[in-house]
Amino acid sequence: MTGAPVTEPSDIRSVGIKGVTFGEHVTVVQPVNLYGCTIGDGVFVGPFVEIQANVSVGARTRIQSHAFVCELVTIGTDCFVGHGVVFVNDLFSVGGPARGRRELWKKTVIGNSVSIGSNATILPVSICDDVVIGAGAVVTRNIDKPGIYAGNPARFLRSVEQD
Repeated sequence: MTGAPVTEPSDIRSVGIKGVTFGEHVTVVQPVNLYGCTIGDGVFVGPFVEIQANVSVGARTRIQSHAFVCELVTIGTDCFVGHGVVFVNDLFSVGGPARGRRELWKKTVIGNSVSIGSNATILPVSICDDVVIGAGAVVTRNIDKPGIYAGNPARFLRSVEQD
């Protein structure tokens, strides 16, 4: 069998865990890419997670496998980020990717006690405390009222029942 010659990539980068500030009693299941971020006390980070620079994760938050947390995201305390959740900081405001032009990126702020279901996509928004985001939801607007949200775009379904 013949074909194109096999060559090595010209730029291979390895990250792993680099420049991270960890709180106490943090659990990280490798492989992961964590760099330039701050991880609070008692946080759990599952395998195949990437958490980029300038991200802050609050105490006792759980980030499940295959989640992607891009730069400029702040996650509060006692949160849950489900499998495959993706945070986005580039809205393609110039008709395509910002291509590293950080001035075009937007920030995301997640409050405390927020649960984000598997495979949700979180655009640059602010989400208040005590919110549940359903699996597969796409959050395109700020959420300033506690409750349960689902769909694409995510919409308010009902209040969270308190014990």
